[in-house]
Amino acid sequence: MFIQIAIGSLLMVASILFAGLAYWALEALIARSGPWLMRDPHRPKLALVLAVTVLWVLGMVTVGVWLWAFALRLLGVFITMEASVYFSLVAFTTLGFGDILLPQEWRLLSGMAAANGLLNMGLLTAMLVEILRHVRLGQIEWRRQQLLEAAASAAEGHPPAADREHRREV
Repeated sequence: MFIQIAIGSLLMVASILFAGLAYWALEALIARSGPWLMRDPHRPKLALVLAVTVLWVLGMVTVGVWLWAFALRLLGVFITMEASVYFSLVAFTTLGFGDILLPQEWRLLSGMAAANGLLNMGLLTAMLVEILRHVRLGQIEWRRQQLLEAAASAAEGHPPAADREHRREV
């Protein structure tokens, strides 16, 4: 029992650490793209951020499933890698079909895999919401700043920057 708990705990920690590092990498990518993301047009860029983030989340879930699958296969719980991956995916997503069960001496790992998947799904959902919120608030702030600059320029009797650019081109 204690060996199962130790192995399950290590797998959970590894999975959560990987998800945290992957979130950190995605956050760095979004920060580096920040100036481009803040400029108009906003909606297509927000859709792109959503798509990239969802694919990133899918990748993190996939790594977590494979981590559990390899561990179960190395422990000899399953004879084939296909059965190991299938069980890990069903447990990690807390789907729990029950068509493949762990042997009695390893059954605590199934609950730990499900708990790990549940934690990861919560973490990754929070990550998705936070990234979209961060980008959208940045876009709104950028737009507000543009409007303030245009109003200040008009108050001083200068044409807006877009009109000055247009006059230079003509």
